[in-house]
Amino acid sequence: MIHGRVNESYEAVVTLNLVDATGQNREVEAIIDTGYNGYLTLPTALIEVMGLPWQGQNEVSLADGTSRVLDVYDGTVSWNGRERPIYVDAIDTETLVGMGLLRGYSLRVDVVRDGMVTVEALS
Repeated sequence: MIHGRVNESYEAVVTLNLVDATGQNREVEAIIDTGYNGYLTLPTALIEVMGLPWQGQNEVSLADGTSRVLDVYDGTVSWNGRERPIYVDAIDTETLVGMGLLRGYSLRVDVVRDGMVTVEALS
């Protein structure tokens, strides 16, 4: 089970442990974005520091209705107690957890300041 909190902007936030190219863990806070169907977004500078390998490119539709082509990298996240390979979209905005990473999990959010966020495996 993964726990987080609702921040002062009423965003559901969880702390993730990412694994960089040298095998070191790096802790990041990420906002859960149910409108994003990918796995995870990270700023380009963090991707470079972590040394994540480039996978390719992907065209995405943004919340404002525009489309962009993003670089995609191979990443690894410690998720629910085990390492999981994921795709990471590079975009210089907040770190976002998308529905791809949440697939197979239940998400519960108590939408009040400092409310509980719980992500639990369905099976």
